[in-house]
Amino acid sequence: MKIKRRKLLSGSAGVAAAATYLPITSDLANAQAARTLIVASGGTPEGLDGDALKGNTQPCVVQCYEGLTRYGRTERNGRPYLDPTKIEGHLAESWTVSEDGKRYVFKLRQGVLSARGNELTSEDVVWGWNKSFAQKRTGNFIATVANVVQNGVKAVSRYEVEFTLEAPSAIFLNALTLYTPGIYDTTETKKHATADDPWALKWIDQNTAAFGAYHMTELRPGEQAVFTANPNYFRGKPHFDRVVYRAVPSAGSRLTLLKSRQVQWIDRPSTQQITDLRADRNVKVQDTFGRSMSSIRMNVGIKPFDDLRVRQAINHAVNRTAIKDSIYFGLAEEARSIVPPALGGYNPGHFRYPYDPAKAKALLAEAGYANGFEVELLYGSEYWWEEPLCVQVADQLKAVGVTAKPTRITLADLRARGAINRMDMPFFAFEDGPIVLDPVYCLYLLAHSKGVSNRARYASPELDRLVDEGRQTLDRDKRYALMDQAQKQWMDDAPWLLTVYPTIFEAMAPNIVGWTPHPDDHERWADLKVG
Repeated sequence: MKIKRRKLLSGSAGVAAAATYLPITSDLANAQAARTLIVASGGTPEGLDGDALKGNTQPCVVQCYEGLTRYGRTERNGRPYLDPTKIEGHLAESWTVSEDGKRYVFKLRQGVLSARGNELTSEDVVWGWNKSFAQKRTGNFIATVANVVQNGVKAVSRYEVEFTLEAPSAIFLNALTLYTPGIYDTTETKKHATADDPWALKWIDQNTAAFGAYHMTELRPGEQAVFTANPNYFRGKPHFDRVVYRAVPSAGSRLTLLKSRQVQWIDRPSTQQITDLRADRNVKVQDTFGRSMSSIRMNVGIKPFDDLRVRQAINHAVNRTAIKDSIYFGLAEEARSIVPPALGGYNPGHFRYPYDPAKAKALLAEAGYANGFEVELLYGSEYWWEEPLCVQVADQLKAVGVTAKPTRITLADLRARGAINRMDMPFFAFEDGPIVLDPVYCLYLLAHSKGVSNRARYASPELDRLVDEGRQTLDRDKRYALMDQAQKQWMDDAPWLLTVYPTIFEAMAPNIVGWTPHPDDHERWADLKVG
């Protein structure tokens, strides 16, 4: 199946008995009458702090924490999509910008209430951004990419908040669509702060206090989390009063529960399951283009991957077409750049690693590895593709003398070992991509020496210079030209084994409508309803 390039947001197994898990009603009429959405996921959220992502954090916090801005909406072929070219007010109703582009003042909507009935004020916005600055994690990274000055968010009045930027930013308003830095109901959150924990991080990790469409009302780790609609939600009451986010670790069991109409939604089915699902009239499958590469990364600070010739050899040794067809059933696009095809500025023209085992062997010999080498190929359990991809890559590498041993580790270990203060994995699988739809953000995130998802010690002063210049350039053509040079630099350095960008599928009950693809690849429950 040939997949044509299109914009991300404007284009379109084994089984186990359900009784293995908590009882699930066999008649969804009861759930629908009660306006309850049942979601089967791999697990419950291990944390709810958007600045400190853990297993199943992101798909849940995006339901609760919302931004000052949001993308516009459009419709194509009867389906709703985001319009990434249009930014409109959300928790903020309007804003002004200084002539130099470095000072924004946002006017908040009045009367916006949290689920606890507390009104949104500028102090809530300031507190959430200061929390992210203090944590120096996800939200702080987003602030840095968007050029927001450290602690440069100030309350002007009860309903006005000022942001100071160190330089103009083309992605600042896009960044404000995100779930982090979070906007918290600080009337509630501050009740749980202590001298040792001034940001109430322990409480935030297991609770929600937000102004979004849902808030968590129950958490039974490993079993289920329950989210209840915010009765005060400023955009109007969501269709579903309640969402049960149930842990069903087996992908096969999730599939069975959906087909038997015991749940209405399952997270990220594998492409192997898609053909089966599409043939079942009890299921509806929809898709969109992915913005995250199923990558295998090579740590440039650890032998033998400190040698460019080895990294180039690994790229020549792998048959991407075979991977796409056998693992993804053709439902993916072969990777030709670190920038996904769905983003503006994407250029596949710098790719120069066709499948060529003979060239791979020659490069290895030139690097002093004529007899190959042995290495562990680490992978986690967050995505269905990790194990089959690592097994097939290891099999292909045998042909050039490289013995790669696929080794599964926990998701917590994978994230910890890839953290900026550690990065000790030589060879590992990982998936990440831009949640701001811009090539500058993408390259800063994944390839800049300060990028939070640059997890394998890749550092190029030239690439850093290009990306930093792009961060401060409002002219789109100039920014794209800079990112074109950055893509070439990254490709020349070959720090990843490029594989594919998988198509993203969502599987749901046939009467669920409203799914709108978002850049983080998570549905929004507030978009969904029974059609």
